[in-house]
Amino acid sequence: MPFNSIEELPESVRKHLPLHAQEIYRSAFNSAWISYSARGMVQREEIAHRVAWAAVKRRYHKTPGGWVER
Repeated sequence: MPFNSIEELPESVRKHLPLHAQEIYRSAFNSAWISYSARGMVQREEIAHRVAWAAVKRRYHKTPGGWVER
């Protein structure tokens, strides 16, 4: 299901990503959720999460200290 706010994101996302990266994740997830509406519910959600992580990774990278902007 689409996320109405960043507070609804999975704990793994909220706990590890900076606020701006969480906003990117939510936006990308919600957009992919709409784009892949013809898929089954489980597949649609998996794709939306993959798209969201890809969007975050375009702008941020993970370091030993956490996620930092490129």
